[in-house]
Amino acid sequence: MPASSSASSSASSAFPPPTSPPSLVIVGAGPRGTGLLERIAANAAELYDGGRLDIHLVDPFPPGGGRVWRHEQSPLLWMNSMAEDVTMFTDASVESEGPIRPGPSLAEWSARIRSGELAITGFDGQLDAEARDLTSQSFASRRLQSAYMRWVYEQATAALPPGIAVHLHPHRAVRVTGSREGRQSVWLEGRAEPVTGDLVVLALGHLDAEPDAEQRGLAAFAAEHGLVHLPPEFTADSDLSVLAPGEPVIVRGFGLAFVDLMVLLTEGRGGRYEEDGASGELTYHPSGQEPVLHIGSRRGVPYRSKIGYAWSGERPPLPRYFGPAQVDELLARPGRPDFRREIWPLIAKELGFAHYHELFSAHPERTTLTWPEFDARYAAADPGSAELHALVAAAVPDPADRLDLAALDQPLAGVRFGDFDLLQEGLRHHITADLARRHDPAYSPDLAVFLGLLSVYGQMLRLGDIGEWWHGFFSYVASGPPGPRLRQLLALSKAGVVRFLGADTSVAADPVLGVFRASSPSVPGASVEAQALVEARLPGPTVDRTRDPLLRSLHEQYGEDGAGVTSTQAGLVAVTAEDGRVIDRSGRPHPRRFALGPHTDARSAGAFTRPGTNGPAFRQNDATARALLTFLRAASSCTGCTGALSA
Repeated sequence: MPASSSASSSASSAFPPPTSPPSLVIVGAGPRGTGLLERIAANAAELYDGGRLDIHLVDPFPPGGGRVWRHEQSPLLWMNSMAEDVTMFTDASVESEGPIRPGPSLAEWSARIRSGELAITGFDGQLDAEARDLTSQSFASRRLQSAYMRWVYEQATAALPPGIAVHLHPHRAVRVTGSREGRQSVWLEGRAEPVTGDLVVLALGHLDAEPDAEQRGLAAFAAEHGLVHLPPEFTADSDLSVLAPGEPVIVRGFGLAFVDLMVLLTEGRGGRYEEDGASGELTYHPSGQEPVLHIGSRRGVPYRSKIGYAWSGERPPLPRYFGPAQVDELLARPGRPDFRREIWPLIAKELGFAHYHELFSAHPERTTLTWPEFDARYAAADPGSAELHALVAAAVPDPADRLDLAALDQPLAGVRFGDFDLLQEGLRHHITADLARRHDPAYSPDLAVFLGLLSVYGQMLRLGDIGEWWHGFFSYVASGPPGPRLRQLLALSKAGVVRFLGADTSVAADPVLGVFRASSPSVPGASVEAQALVEARLPGPTVDRTRDPLLRSLHEQYGEDGAGVTSTQAGLVAVTAEDGRVIDRSGRPHPRRFALGPHTDARSAGAFTRPGTNGPAFRQNDATARALLTFLRAASSCTGCTGALSA
C-alpha cells in the first residue's frame, strides 16, 4: 500500500477512537527506520495475519536517506564504500528468524537502471549520468545513495500487506509521553496534537550535541578575541564561509569528517586536480580561495584507505575465538567485563586468526609451517602470550606479513621529526605506503582482518557499552576514505594547501596573542598559530548533551512509572540486546518503547553493510520488527482494551 506523503493525511489518527487499529510510531525515516520498515514488511505475513495497522513515520527529512543521506547536499561528497559493498537487503548470510528478502546492492541497482529494468523518476541529469556510469568498484556520491535509499523505502512500503498503511509526518519529534500500560503520544514541533501509537521506536540516527567543557571554553575564547571556532558537527551542515582564503586553519580530526572538509574547501571552492597520464599522480591547481589546513589528531595520520580489490578464495571461518560462546562466558562473569583485560585479547586473537588463515591459504610460500600445524599451535596459545608471538615469528619470516595491531593503531608512536617540513615528507610516505598496500592483493590478509572486524562488531552488540576506543579503532581500520581521496590528500599536501601537525595534537588558547596554538610531540618544540579552529569530527552520541529534544526530554524524565531512559557510562541509551527495548529509569525494559542506532549501547557499524557479512543492523532490525509485530498482533485482538499488553 503506498505511503501518504502529507502531514494532514494522518492528522485524523492523532486521537484514535477505541475501535481504531493498532498503531506504531517510528521516529526517524533514514536508513535505520527504512531498514526496520523493510523487516516489518518481511515478517508481517507470519506475525500479523492480515489485520489493519497504522505506521507513523516521523522525520523532517525525506524518507529513505533521512538527514545524513539527503539529496540536498554537495554532489562532491562521496560514500566511503564501493558500490558493490553497499546493500540494504538481507541475504543468506544474515542470521535472523524472519524471512530473507534479497535485493540489489547499490551497484546492482544502478546496473538495472542502465539495462532499462528500472526507471527512476526524479533524477536530475547529473544523477542519471552517474547511475549509468557507476561500476561495482565506484565510490558513489551521497546524492546517488540518497536516491537508492528512497527506492528501498518505496520497495519496503510497497511490500507491506493490505491493511498496513504508512503515514509520513515531516516534522521534528520533541517529546514522547504515556504510561507503561497505555498508548504513547509523540509530540511534534509545530503541531498542537500528538501522534499516538501502541509502540514507539526511536531510530534517530546520528545526533547533534551540545559542546563539552573544553569546546565551551574554546568557543568563549573565540568569541572574546574575534576568532573562528567550528565545534564537532556534520561537515555538510557547517558554515565554511567563515574560513577565509589563504588563512591558516587548525583542524583536529583526521577521519571522514575531515575528508568532507578537505573536499568542500578545495574542489568546492573551484580548485581542480590534473592526473599525470604516465604515473597516475595527481597535481592540485588551487583556485586561490582555499585556506591552509593544518591537520592533526590523536594518531596524526588519516584513516586507513579502503581496500581496493575484491575478495577471492576461501573466507576465514569466522567467528573462531570471539563468537557467541565467548560472549556468553563474558556475560556470565560477575560485573561488567573489562575491555582491555578481558575483551580485547579475544578480539586480537580473532583478528590474528583471520589474518593468518588468509596468509597461509593464499600465500603459503611466505610461511614456514603447514596451516594445520600453525592452526593447532595458535589455538593452544593464550591471547597475547609470548608463546603466540614466538609462533608467529617462527612461522612468518617477513615482519610485513605479521599482524601488529599496536603498530597499526599508532604508526607515529615514539616517532619524532626535526621540523614540520620533515613531518610532511614522513606523512606523505606513510600515506603512499598505505595506499599501495591496501590496493595490492598480495596483502590480502588485510582484507581478511577487515572481515574479522565486521564479525567482531556483530558479536559486540550483546556486550553493551564497552567504551569509545573500540568504535574509533574499527572506524580507523575498516571505515576509512576511498583511495582516490588519499591521492587527493597527497596532492594537496604537495601544493601546500594541507599541512600535517602530527600525533597527539593539542590545541591551546593563547590569551596574549589572541590566537589558537596547535602542537604535537611528533615535532618537539614547534607549534602553529591560527585564528580559526575546526573540530573535524562528529559529536559523540551522548544522551547527556544531545540537542535532540525528544531524547533530551526522555533523559530528563522521572516518575513513579519509571519513565525516561537509562544512560550508560558513555552516555548511550541502554537497551535490551535481544530486541532493542529501552531500559527505563526503573531498570526494566519498557514494554512500549524501543531504540535502534548509534545513540544506543547496541549500536552497530552502520544501517547498511557489505553483502554476505551477516550485517548486525539487519539482525537487530529483524528482531525488533518481530517483537513489534508480536505485540501489535495482541493489540489488534484487544482493540479498546485497557491495561498492559506484553510482548
